[in-house]
Amino acid sequence: MTTGRKGRFITVEGGDGAGKSTVIARMYEELRRRGMDVLLTREPGGIDIAEKIREIILNPAHTQMDKRTEALLYAAARRQHLVEKVLPALEAGKLVLCDRFIDSSLAYQGHARGLGIEEVFMINQFAVEGCMPEWTLYFDVSPKVGLERINATRGREVNRLDLEGLRFHELVQEGYRLAIARDPKRFIIIDAEQNPDQVYQAAMEALLARL
Repeated sequence: MTTGRKGRFITVEGGDGAGKSTVIARMYEELRRRGMDVLLTREPGGIDIAEKIREIILNPAHTQMDKRTEALLYAAARRQHLVEKVLPALEAGKLVLCDRFIDSSLAYQGHARGLGIEEVFMINQFAVEGCMPEWTLYFDVSPKVGLERINATRGREVNRLDLEGLRFHELVQEGYRLAIARDPKRFIIIDAEQNPDQVYQAAMEALLARL
């Protein structure tokens, strides 16, 4: 993909209950306060078409969804989000902070669903045409702690992945570790079992040191 990429592309990853979405919202506000031109977005979603695909993927009623269908829908949402929102922001020189990207597909569909990390990577390379993050913050939390946090959080979006048991989330964590091993220099690992303020401080310090 040919693009005049002037900005910085930072993604944030982690298993369910890692607390990353709350922390990166704080990071976004702090980066803006420091005068940076920042775009905060998420996957799947971020734009109208991708949000509609998100509704299909995460609808708790869609338990019959085939795992390959799931992987392809994530890749489709990713493609549209990338060309419509992320790339224009990078070309405009913005710092893009994205909640989930390709590594989520490797961990969830590639490993936890058993489709194969390399197979899912190939599907997504077709979608992103080589556009990869400069850095990825990985919020590391044990699946047990993550699920306990989800169950304790009232008002949180309940989606189809929340119906999965502990073993599925253990496989997701394994998948992330395999993804990190494929490209270790890109990842910044954050201990997400600390309290939210400590996680925020660790993530901010790690990111600012690289910007």
